[in-house]
Amino acid sequence: MNERSLTRFAWLSIFAAVVTISLKAIAYFLTGSVGLLSDALESGVNLAAAIMALLMLKVSEKPPDKEHLYGHTKAEYFSSIVEGVLIIIAALSIIVTSVDRLLHPKLIEQAFAGLAVSIAASLINFGVAVTLLKAGKKNKSVILQADGHHLLTDVWTSVGVIVGVGLVFLTNVQLLDPIIALLVATNIIVTGFTIMKQSALGLMDTSLPDEDLLKIREILSKYQKKGMSYHGLKSRQSATRSFMSVHILVPGNWTVQKGHNLLEEIELAIGKNFPKMTVFTHLEPIEDPKSREDISIDRQ
Repeated sequence: MNERSLTRFAWLSIFAAVVTISLKAIAYFLTGSVGLLSDALESGVNLAAAIMALLMLKVSEKPPDKEHLYGHTKAEYFSSIVEGVLIIIAALSIIVTSVDRLLHPKLIEQAFAGLAVSIAASLINFGVAVTLLKAGKKNKSVILQADGHHLLTDVWTSVGVIVGVGLVFLTNVQLLDPIIALLVATNIIVTGFTIMKQSALGLMDTSLPDEDLLKIREILSKYQKKGMSYHGLKSRQSATRSFMSVHILVPGNWTVQKGHNLLEEIELAIGKNFPKMTVFTHLEPIEDPKSREDISIDRQ
């Protein structure tokens, strides 16, 4: 699967959002439930987020140019931040509506029909969420993972709303509806802040996960048997693409060609395990004490 094919998942998310908004709106108009209204509003956020994801995926797929020599993959983080903000705005709207319903209770009507429609919408969201999460994890796409987690949260939100409306139908306690909606809004806010935090970490050039760094060290350790050593390993994640640099120390009597061949071999080995990683290597003589000092980000 190439990077361009990821846009099809954004289109899938857009289609699912349009369908679920329609179904949840029908459920709200059938019942008048503020809980179901909150569910429909969150699906509206899903649609806006999916459209933003599509636009940013298209930007992130652009090849490097003279102004962006490392590519455009960080555009994905902007989409995730916008999605987090939209989620929080939707949650605040739900809270306002729920408080008004607490002060002015309203009877829920046609609960069974409304619940049936809402369940259908939730099943659609669940299927799309699982698809997005799998694709996002496989391709290390921040956008798809954020969208998938958002949709999965929407599913659990819908489950809570469905349970709440069902309890109102069974107990005739109308206040349960806005109370459930407030709980839903709280959960949505937590999701929004979580997505924004993950995006902020990406913009701050966060290092690769520990399991990836362990794999890289395992690869490098195999070459230590050939008389080399290494230090100054640095890495950063940039959405679907990652970067790493490392200093390779070899005997000073090696020829430039021999050292170069080793670096090429190391870069190729790492590239096979991390197809979307850009590897920078720096060759140094192992006998020179200065070689072990020159590993900070600001070279002295």
